[in-house]
Amino acid sequence: MNPSDIQERAARVKLLLMDCDGVLTDGRIWVFEGGDDQKAFHTHDGLGIDLLHKAGLRSGVISGRNSTALARRAEWLKMAFVRQGCADKQDAFAEILAQAGVTYAEVAFVGDDLNDTPLMIQSGLGVAVADATQEARDCAHYVTHAPGGYGAVREVIELILKAQGKWSALLRDYQPRIHAD
Repeated sequence: MNPSDIQERAARVKLLLMDCDGVLTDGRIWVFEGGDDQKAFHTHDGLGIDLLHKAGLRSGVISGRNSTALARRAEWLKMAFVRQGCADKQDAFAEILAQAGVTYAEVAFVGDDLNDTPLMIQSGLGVAVADATQEARDCAHYVTHAPGGYGAVREVIELILKAQGKWSALLRDYQPRIHAD
């Protein structure tokens, strides 16, 4: 897909949805004897989600698994929509779009595997992480340079915010302040 088409799609986004395992994480899951699991999340993605929210956009996650680690991370990041244990992600996707009051053209979805492809195809901006399955990469409008769990979500957020002309204003909070003596 040509870069100008991707920019046009990114400029319309009001809601960023994503899978968890393989997107916000590298896909590995540590399962403990008690049955709880643990995942590793990248701080770059976290700051990116915070910037997305500061720009007035919303975020959410749709996962096929239930995870207390994801629930905690989503709460920390103040994600507006969290759906876990979704056997059919399309139902959760449609429900979230209706609740958010956005159209399919106004949502971006980031995925990595076969169960994410229907959501990617329906989205105005369907994104696959760099290490996604071939089928997911084939149906994506955009494939990240970063693999899942290593800043891929942050990359997508920067793409969206730059396409919307919001990135530079957000950077002002992170530029050094020069004080005169």
